[in-house]
Parts: sequence; C-alpha cells; structure tokens
Amino acid sequence: MRRKIYDRLLQWKKKNNGRSALLVQGARRVGKSYIVEAFAKAEYQSYILIDFNIVDMQVRDMFLHDLNDLNTFFLKLTTLFNTKLYERQSLIILDEVQLFPRARSAIKYLVADGRYDYIETGSLISIRENVKDILIPSEEDHMNLYPMDFEEFLWANDNETMMELVWNCYENKKPLGQALHRKAMDLFRQYLIVGGMPQAVEAYISSHDFDEVDQVKRRILNLYRDDIRKHAGGYEMKVEAIYDELPSQLKNQNRHFKLSSLKEGARFDEYKDALFWLSDAMIVNNCYNSTEPSIGLNLNRDRTLLKCYMGDTGLLISHTFDENGIVSEEIYKKLLLDKLEVNMGMILENIVAQMLTVNGHKLYFYSNSSRDDAQSRMEIDFLITKSKITNRHNISPLEVKSSKNYTLSSLKKFKAKYGEQLHIPYVLHTGDLKEEDGIIYLPLYMTPFL
Repeated sequence: MRRKIYDRLLQWKKKNNGRSALLVQGARRVGKSYIVEAFAKAEYQSYILIDFNIVDMQVRDMFLHDLNDLNTFFLKLTTLFNTKLYERQSLIILDEVQLFPRARSAIKYLVADGRYDYIETGSLISIRENVKDILIPSEEDHMNLYPMDFEEFLWANDNETMMELVWNCYENKKPLGQALHRKAMDLFRQYLIVGGMPQAVEAYISSHDFDEVDQVKRRILNLYRDDIRKHAGGYEMKVEAIYDELPSQLKNQNRHFKLSSLKEGARFDEYKDALFWLSDAMIVNNCYNSTEPSIGLNLNRDRTLLKCYMGDTGLLISHTFDENGIVSEEIYKKLLLDKLEVNMGMILENIVAQMLTVNGHKLYFYSNSSRDDAQSRMEIDFLITKSKITNRHNISPLEVKSSKNYTLSSLKKFKAKYGEQLHIPYVLHTGDLKEEDGIIYLPLYMTPFL
C-alpha cells in the first residue's frame, strides 16, 4: 500500500548519506516493516533484514561480541543471510529492534563505520524496559508512522483525485457543492469506521465484508492487550484498566478522563505512568488542557486534566461496540449511513485528534469550569498554533460538531475573551465549507490541511 512516509524515507536517504541511522517507530500493526522493506527493495542494490522476533542467537551474539571487528561482523552477516553488501548502496534493517536493545546501542559504531545505511523499526521503543540498559545512540533520526490517513485510504481504494479537489477547495475557501461533498463524506465515513490499520483496510478492499474487517481489528486490539500484560511491568493492571475504560470516558460530555471511574479516590500521580505507557506505545493520543491560548501551549499545560483518544478510530469503534465479541455488520452499515443512534461526537472528536496528530500537532484543548463566572465557563475541543508565528493572533480554536444543529456558545465566549491571541476560529462539521462572522466552517475531511 502506498504510504506518504515513503517520500520522507527518500529525503532521509538523499540528505543523510550515511551520517545517521533512522528509527521508524509506531504502534503495532501500522505497517512499519512492510514499508521499510518495500523501500529497501526499490531504492538499494541489496539489503539485509534482521528480524529480532525470529533471528537466532548466532546473529544476536554478533552484536554482543563482534563490534570491535566490523570486517568480521559484516563477513558473518553476509554469510548468514547469503546476501552481498555494496558500500553506500546497501541497507541493513534492524526490525523489531526493541526486542534486542543491544542492537540499537550498536548503531553508534555501525554508523561511524560508514559503509552502509541503517533503518531500525520498532514498537514500544521508549518504554522503560527497552531503554534501561543501553546507551541510546545520538546517531539516530526518528520518524513516526501512524495508521493510514484519509488520503492513503483513498489511494488504497484506487481514488487518486478526491483529495486534490478537496485541497483546491480548501485553498480557495470554496465549497465542494452538494453532490461532491456528499461523495466526500461517504468516503470519509468509510474511512472512519474501517480505520487506518493496513490489515483492516486490506480486508475492506478485498471483501467489503464488515464482519471480516471487524475480526482483523479485534485481533489487533487483543494484541495490544497482550502487549500491556507482557510489557507494562509493575503497573499492567492500571494500564489495562485505562485501556478498557477508553470508550466509556470518550462518551462523557466533555471527554475528560475521570480517574475516579477506575477507583474511588484515584489520583493522577497514581496512574500517570500507566497513561504515559499507552501514549509511548502510540496506542492512544493524549490531549492536555492548556489554561491560556498563547504561544507555548505546553507552558500552560495542566497535565492532570486530559483527554485520552485512541490512535485509530476504526479500532475505537470495534473497542466500543463489543457486547457480543464482534461488531455486527448491521451496526457498521448504520454508521456508514449515519443512521445509528449513538454519540457520534466522541467518534468524530477521536478522528480529528487522529488527523491532527498525524500532521504533527501536539494535542491541546481549553477548559474552564468556573462556577462563579458564566462568561468564563467554556470548553474548546482543540487548540492549534499557526505555522508562522507573529506577535499576536497565533492560536486557532477548533470545535468539532457531529449534528447538523448545534450552538457555538463556548467558541463565541472564547473569541470575546481572547480575541487578541486568536488566529482563525474553525468549526469542523459534517456540512460543506462556509465562512460566517469570522469563523470558517470546514467539512471534517479538510482537517488534515489545518
């Protein structure tokens, strides 16, 4: 499947020229190994893929004992894998490198040698047990791979033209028009419910059978649960409790994660490691309350008040409707036709958080629950910073609306209170593009362009 990260891999190869290794990290099953090997096949004269999930002890021993003689190291490597390496024209892939952290620490010596290029892939890379006994190499660039975005989903479905039209309309601030907007929203709903995990997309393309798609997603959810039990050492029960609670928390009106639902009297410090573990594993995207809409949203972050979105919205749907162990095809069809009586607000907020994350935004929202001042009491779903910073007007508030009839009381109060700090306010909704009273209303599928 065509992925945008491929172009970034090309840029890395061209600009880097062997001066550092590349670490491609992401959640399990987002397609890291697939895209890196495809890149190796197309862009190098030869490559060796060392999969630490299956490689034998003989290869592992080389990383422990032969790094002081790299001529012998490479001679053994080419013999074991029966592959000739060519100086500056070959790539060595360290796949699932988190399973053998000593190989990651060897990057320092391999890069200094300069003969070949190196790409590492891994999940759970930054969790404590995978870094505690190694020196993390400074000769390492990082790229994150996320679930497939909407445009990649369209490419997989042989649609090369829709997003080009959407971009043109966004740039010129023109609506698509009734027929094209309806088509774009139909495609977006397909993406919403299938999600962006490549195996789920592949199952959808090959079968258009939602039962089969759901089974794929449920296997991934079970894999994540197994990872939690295996790798969240010391606090796996807390991580699993948060993981199980995600859909219920997102059903809350304001989506804030209430730790009291896990245990009466629970405090943030008691569960912070578990929350950070899920974020480090890239299973969730955490969104923090910023108490002031100014440059440096992180400086005003209230880390104890957060929302916890799933990294893939298709997985969230399978995680949410699991009463019978599988989401029925009937539920999927009702979601597709927008006929299911369910809180779509949480699902649409989740997909917006997912799209913002993929495009490099750290997630922040604004919340003020003042009991004394009604004008200060408001909630804004997301805050983003514009790309070119100026003296003022740098922060855009985003409101996500799932129904056709909605009010904007919080957004209007926010504009009145923080006008000097605000750039363009946006409403992300199911309707077409329009502009009224200084607010731009964007269809949800235009979110990636913000």
